[in-house]
Amino acid sequence: MKQNYLKLNNNCEIPQIGLGVFQIQDNQVAKEICLRAFEVGYRHIDTAHHYYNEQGVGLAVKESGLKREEVWITSKLWPNEYGEDITEVAIDRMLERLNLEYLDLLLLHQQVGDYIGAWKAMEKAVAKGKVRSIGLSNFESERLEEIYEIATINPAILQVECHPYYQQNDLKKRIEAYGTKLECWFPLGHGDPALINESIFVELAEKYQRSQVQIILRWHVQVGNIIIPKSSNPVHMKENLEIFNFTLTEEEMNKIRKVDKGIRYYNLTLEQQQEKYLNIKLG
Repeated sequence: MKQNYLKLNNNCEIPQIGLGVFQIQDNQVAKEICLRAFEVGYRHIDTAHHYYNEQGVGLAVKESGLKREEVWITSKLWPNEYGEDITEVAIDRMLERLNLEYLDLLLLHQQVGDYIGAWKAMEKAVAKGKVRSIGLSNFESERLEEIYEIATINPAILQVECHPYYQQNDLKKRIEAYGTKLECWFPLGHGDPALINESIFVELAEKYQRSQVQIILRWHVQVGNIIIPKSSNPVHMKENLEIFNFTLTEEEMNKIRKVDKGIRYYNLTLEQQQEKYLNIKLG
């Protein structure tokens, strides 16, 4: 199955489509789903400490028969793991859970806690070869610029909610000068039927003999987004990768740009994020 790779600001190449394993809180199930994904052509898995399935992801890598360098593994640190000394230990524990010698990408999961100290520890982990690339998840406030100001390694990735109803064009402008790539969770708008059944997607699906989902994923690819749709269905997994043998026209892309309604599905304020995420402690 064909894949597409994007070069990051540190010259690492990331598969543009990955598999998200959010809400699969069982290591055996996560392992089976990842093995299924590898079989149909995925080479990029996105997990996190807070997903409680890192062990399953790591087992899938070991059992897949693939060379380690063929697979891109992303994980994320939780806010109670932030802090220059704390984060150093947390990274080692993460590698133990995954049973991997290194991570391809490590992200700070939320924009609360001692993210400055954590970033410094992540930079040290890169120098030690424990992590290849580092980045951020859900940093959309001025705290994004705080990281850029102190960083000696610029974030390679910024992972946020992004889909045709919330295209994140302003955020892209903020990160462009640093070479940071946008990675999208909820790339299909949390499966919102209103989004998937927008007339432009119905029209283009008929024209190209594809599903509306494939049209939306193709739009993401053409605007340069990295995407991590979640699926445990092998048919859907395969379909999500079958988007590299057709191209939307510029006119069609412009029509999709007009779908942007400023609608997002994750609406916590920064204050609400601080209250919620700092009270969740991971072991």
